[in-house]
Amino acid sequence: MNNPAAGAAPHRRDEILRLIREETVFSQEELSERLRERGFAVTQPTLSRDLKDLSVVKTPSGYTRAETGSMEAHGDRRDEKLNRALREFVSSVETAGTLVVLKTPPSAAHPVAYALDEAGLDEAVGTIAGDDTIFVATKSAALAEKLAKRLLSPLRPVAVSPSPRRPRV
Repeated sequence: MNNPAAGAAPHRRDEILRLIREETVFSQEELSERLRERGFAVTQPTLSRDLKDLSVVKTPSGYTRAETGSMEAHGDRRDEKLNRALREFVSSVETAGTLVVLKTPPSAAHPVAYALDEAGLDEAVGTIAGDDTIFVATKSAALAEKLAKRLLSPLRPVAVSPSPRRPRV
């Protein structure tokens, strides 16, 4: 039986996709019950968020994954989710050879690493998260530099126009 403890979101989401692929599910209540039978206790708001993040839509024949035409919008949502996590939690991004090292406040590394993994960045081959540090492996130092620039871009402050000069008194 699966452990419904914190951090089970990726496993729960995999199970949601498996369920809607293998069975006909018509309601969130029904989906929630089937997840509970498999060891995943999930609240309705969490389930609703999972369905949205997975691009699962309700049709007359039950829940299904959105068509590939909407996958571009799904990719845009993943990018925005990553950018939001970077802006909110990441304090620094540096390269170390083929690694990109991100620093976060304590306990914030896992949500950022999850957003990195979900974004499916071409340069990244793997992610390891500690409590306040994330290591993202790349295949080369050049790819690490490229990825670091990508991850830094949402962190850069927006240019502010200079304030008007005040007359001297």
